[in-house]
Amino acid sequence: MGDLSVIDILLVEDDPNDAELALRAFKKRHVIDNVHWVKDGAEALDFLFARGAYAGRDMGRAPKVVLLDLKLPKVDGIEVLAQIKADPRTRAVPVVMLTSSQEERDVLETYRLGVNSYICKPVDFEKFIEIVSEIELYWMVMNRTPK
Repeated sequence: MGDLSVIDILLVEDDPNDAELALRAFKKRHVIDNVHWVKDGAEALDFLFARGAYAGRDMGRAPKVVLLDLKLPKVDGIEVLAQIKADPRTRAVPVVMLTSSQEERDVLETYRLGVNSYICKPVDFEKFIEIVSEIELYWMVMNRTPK
């Protein structure tokens, strides 16, 4: 699993192809090294709240940003977002919804719950890599988060 104490990005994505593209884009840019990929909402919550398989992880070392898909198995992205933003220990962690859903109700609901950004995944491979690279640049280099 690697060093889970220093995770820059928590990637929550059930589609292995999209996850692989995102991981490849991060690696290509050489901006960050510490991305942790989880495949469903339940695993994301376990990671963030240091429980289950992640019980030994220091919860005080939150990721710098969570890239969250909307349609996830076990626990959907809306519920993951709601739990992140409802808990004072994780509320300040930036969450970027990275999803194929362009439904206005999804955009409204995620912003109501406190999402920091909502980005629709492009279907084109090159555009997807470009979007992921721009997300990384903004959230890892340009944006300042609380310590």
